Amino acid sequence: MYRSGFVRLSAFTVVLAACFAGPIARASTVVVGSCKTGVQFATIQAAVNASPAGTTIDVCPGTYPEQVTIPKKLTVIGIPNLPNDAAAVVAPNGGVVVNATDIFGNPVAAQIFVDSATGVTISHLTVDGSANGLSGCSTNLEGIYYQNSSGTITDNAVRNQILVPADEGCQVGLAINVESDTGTPTVVISNNSVRNYDKNGITASGPGGGAPAPNVTVKGNTVIGIGATAATAQNGIQIGFGATGSVTGNDVADDIYTGPIYGSSGILIYASSGITASGNTVESTQLAIVTATDPTYGVADNASITSNHIGGTQNFDAIDLCSNGNTANSNTIFGSAQSGVHTDDECPGPGSSPSGNNNTVDNNTINEACAGILEGSGTGNTFSSNIFENVINTTLAGDSCPASGAQAAVKHTSLRPSPFKFNRK
Repeated sequence: MYRSGFVRLSAFTVVLAACFAGPIARASTVVVGSCKTGVQFATIQAAVNASPAGTTIDVCPGTYPEQVTIPKKLTVIGIPNLPNDAAAVVAPNGGVVVNATDIFGNPVAAQIFVDSATGVTISHLTVDGSANGLSGCSTNLEGIYYQNSSGTITDNAVRNQILVPADEGCQVGLAINVESDTGTPTVVISNNSVRNYDKNGITASGPGGGAPAPNVTVKGNTVIGIGATAATAQNGIQIGFGATGSVTGNDVADDIYTGPIYGSSGILIYASSGITASGNTVESTQLAIVTATDPTYGVADNASITSNHIGGTQNFDAIDLCSNGNTANSNTIFGSAQSGVHTDDECPGPGSSPSGNNNTVDNNTINEACAGILEGSGTGNTFSSNIFENVINTTLAGDSCPASGAQAAVKHTSLRPSPFKFNRK
């Protein structure tokens, strides 16, 4: 009897040691909260600290006021399908603080920071930046931030990465951000709900200039901007500065800047080449899908923009090809204020090399626009088998559509897409 009691007591002591006295000896599944049995922790960060690489961390429904840093391979997943199905990471009392430095040297306050790790999965969490407590333009506010890390960001709700109205012009709020300047880590960003961000919904960046950058698959996400605003030039999804990959099957809406000089984009491909944007629905944006070369950071050539549904582009173009060698094929475009497709000569680079050349624009259906195709002044472009319905000018040379009918003349150079840029301050 004494021996049996001793064995039970020893086993219980081992469990307590695993919970409170140090790292878990081997990869396993642990629990944050008390909704299921197992090794339990009160906070996500405590579970991260105690768990070896390869552990799955199940997060019970509840509210977790913390910032989490993940430096190793882990799966952090909100437990689905319970009566209360939301595991929410929110700002700590007093707001968020700087817990990272981005690849450009800027301070970052990230709610979940994945730092130089391989194969990290963040899934089924709500990441809410309300009450972040930041003011001014000195710190980037970010919901989920992967730096020099690979893995998967899927089935999350990421919202309210936004400053107070007086500071929205800082353009420093990013919902999901993937950056790398070491190697080419692969990150899948899928099936997330993203809304109420300051600058960008989903961002992937390298340092530009041909340096290593992440490879991302951005698919099946819903990204909703804050609508018409003079405070900040938003972008729903931005792939830039040498990042590679694809943007497919996403729903993007409500990125509209009403101020001067700069513009908002639904999907912005900026100084990144060979990007595929296909099967997306982009509605009610200022520019819908843009490829833009930067003379300093690199070209945005050879993009494939196919089978997208674009509606209600305000002020400017549904598809703006401000680079070279792109294909715009089989897109359906409704209600574009300026043009359905613009082969745009206004983004030179490298150096003074012109843009808007050697693009293929074919088999698109364009219903209602000032110009179906705005040709710029480039050379080597091919326009064929496009269907025009209710357009004022089917094709038109130059970079603006003249006043005619209900459409007003707007010179395209008065507005350029505004990327999230590290030297924005």
